[in-house]
Amino acid sequence: MAPPLVLDIDGTLTRADGGIDPRAFDALREWEAPIVLATGKAFPYPVALCHFMDISERVVAEHGGIVCADDEVRVTVDDASRAADAARAFVERGGQMGWGRADTVNRWRETEVAVRYDADEALLRAVAEEFGVELVDTGYAYHLKLPGVAKGDGVRSVAETLALEPADFVAVGDSENDVSTFEVVGESYAVANADDRARDAADHVTEGAHLDGTLEALAACRDR
Repeated sequence: MAPPLVLDIDGTLTRADGGIDPRAFDALREWEAPIVLATGKAFPYPVALCHFMDISERVVAEHGGIVCADDEVRVTVDDASRAADAARAFVERGGQMGWGRADTVNRWRETEVAVRYDADEALLRAVAEEFGVELVDTGYAYHLKLPGVAKGDGVRSVAETLALEPADFVAVGDSENDVSTFEVVGESYAVANADDRARDAADHVTEGAHLDGTLEALAACRDR
């Protein structure tokens, strides 16, 4: 029997050159158990992906800052102003957010702030420390968020809504922001392109990278 899944998006459902790998659409639509998309992206992005994949809206967004399951949406951060203040200070001191004037990466973000990966990391880390916010490196962007907010907590919340245990889930991810998820689920897979922290925290590391690795993990947990 197929287990419920927690899946990261970037690096996990994508191609090596970026963008969702189209094979993910049929693979997830045909999965018989609940699927949770757990990501650092702003809330509308994984929700839209659920719509396009024709799967239920079960989402952990912004590293656990927003959780959605079975028609319930919960914002887990009471005050995101500290992250916004840190981002403002970063720009005032010469840093670049990197997303252009429209900044659609942050336009709908509610609980944290994302900065492009080619930003001044040293300056960003200094500002994060000064403002008491956590800097998360996903391999695709830097995220300024409040300490104590994590994907794993969002997974616990979704599991409770679905009347499941976190240990019932199998997770697949690729970066340090997936470690908290790996710590709460019953079984975890890091795809071959994962960073060292994700690889060290996972129960298994796939031979395949990106979606190839995810499909490898899904085949393994379906057939166990």
